[in-house]
Amino acid sequence: MALDVGDVRIGVALTDPLGIIAQPHSVIQSAGVRKDVEAICSLITETGTIRIVAGLPLNQDGKPGPQAEKVLSFLEALREATPVEVVTQDERFTTAFAQRSLIAAGVRREGRKKVVDKIAAQQILQTYLDRAAAAARARKDS
Repeated sequence: MALDVGDVRIGVALTDPLGIIAQPHSVIQSAGVRKDVEAICSLITETGTIRIVAGLPLNQDGKPGPQAEKVLSFLEALREATPVEVVTQDERFTTAFAQRSLIAAGVRREGRKKVVDKIAAQQILQTYLDRAAAAARARKDS
């Protein structure tokens, strides 16, 4: 499962059983840390999630800024509430990429607002899956 954690919404994406393809899943309207963590824990149980990949919004220079600190704080609360492994993935430009993809697909502004977060989560998860597959191939080849 991947999360694109924002102040207003949390985008959620899941992978196929083989861990090859990321798919957008849902958007959680933020209702405070406790309720957001509860909603994610419910999804973990419902989907059988074994790992969460959370997007970490780094600054352009690669360093964490105020938004990254908010996300890290939220992830600590999530780690305390679930035994599922929580890892981070650089999410720079994922929301912009998702916006451009939706615009190119002809999705109107109102429609984009409803789905952009889960599309960004999908991009976070696909990047993670692709890097994991490349690392596995490199280990196999050496």
